[in-house]
Amino acid sequence: MAGVRLVSLTKDFGSVRAVDHVTLEIRDSEFLVLVGPSGCGKTTALRMVAGLEEATDGEIWIGDRLVNDVSPKDRDIAMVFQNYALYPHMSVFDNMAFGLKLRRVPRDEIRRRVGEAAQMLGLPETLLTRKPKELSGGQRQRVALGRAIVREPAVFLMDEPLSNLDAKLRIETRAELIKLHRRLGITTIYVTHDQVEAMTMGDRIAVMKDGLVQQVDTPLGLYTHPANRFVAGFIGSPPMNFCDATLSERDTGLYVEFDGAALRLPADKAETAKPHLGKTLELGVRPSDIFDTAISPVVEPTPDNTARALVEVIEPMGADSVLYLKLGDIQLVASVDSGTRAREQEPLDFCFDMDKSHLFDKATEQTIF
Repeated sequence: MAGVRLVSLTKDFGSVRAVDHVTLEIRDSEFLVLVGPSGCGKTTALRMVAGLEEATDGEIWIGDRLVNDVSPKDRDIAMVFQNYALYPHMSVFDNMAFGLKLRRVPRDEIRRRVGEAAQMLGLPETLLTRKPKELSGGQRQRVALGRAIVREPAVFLMDEPLSNLDAKLRIETRAELIKLHRRLGITTIYVTHDQVEAMTMGDRIAVMKDGLVQQVDTPLGLYTHPANRFVAGFIGSPPMNFCDATLSERDTGLYVEFDGAALRLPADKAETAKPHLGKTLELGVRPSDIFDTAISPVVEPTPDNTARALVEVIEPMGADSVLYLKLGDIQLVASVDSGTRAREQEPLDFCFDMDKSHLFDKATEQTIF
């Protein structure tokens, strides 16, 4: 096993810069997720680590080896693709054993490794003689994973391996991948555009946009302390609410004002925000930090943290309900307890947990708090 280090890694396709001086260290045995919208450069970065794309500039280190000029087969990596990439004319056993046969691994060792991987992935022996077309999508994905496992590589590279599965199977396979990583302890770089996948799987997450790494942190770190507006809006489901805001200073403290509402900032946040008086700012509040005042389990409603909004749409989600609100000209989303008194097309008072609020500089989009 080995860590992976990217140093100012860059990739240009003609005049288009897909990956822009990315510097990133993936620790030995770590599960790191590259996440971001389509076209952000995450797959291109992964393909450069695999050797399937040549870096325009920068360095790629696997363990203590600089591998920029090392062929993919000699990098000691195994890659799992989005579309499985199984050979349709080969059996499951032969698909899993193919890489080992190319390396002239003894037959007994091949049988041992394939058998262990199949058992680990819950693939019964009866499936090993079948062709890929005779398998379900979930079984094909397990075969693709098994083919990577039998190689016993230093690094796993996974490019959206669950995106072709249905929602239920995706959740189940996600849990299996987490257990598999904990069991094998192999350094893993996992690419996805699904932030829920990233949050549930990664030891750390690198959020990318326009070829640049915006922030690298633990899932909780990204959620509670986003570095900028993009990260704040990308991480979290439903996504964070944003609205233009200004600061006003009163005898009772510092307030964030937006569309007729005024919410007092806690003392620590007020201290941080005070130098930004007079600037155009954006307030960010997560849907889970907006409460129906009648059943607020966390925040005690006061005139300083409460605003009235029109409930436009209610989406019952079981234990919770997602409410689409209109406060003046601002659209907000709240995720509240299903016992809410909210009724569609009726106004209701909501309180905001300002301890968990965020403020962003409108011009730079950087986080103030």
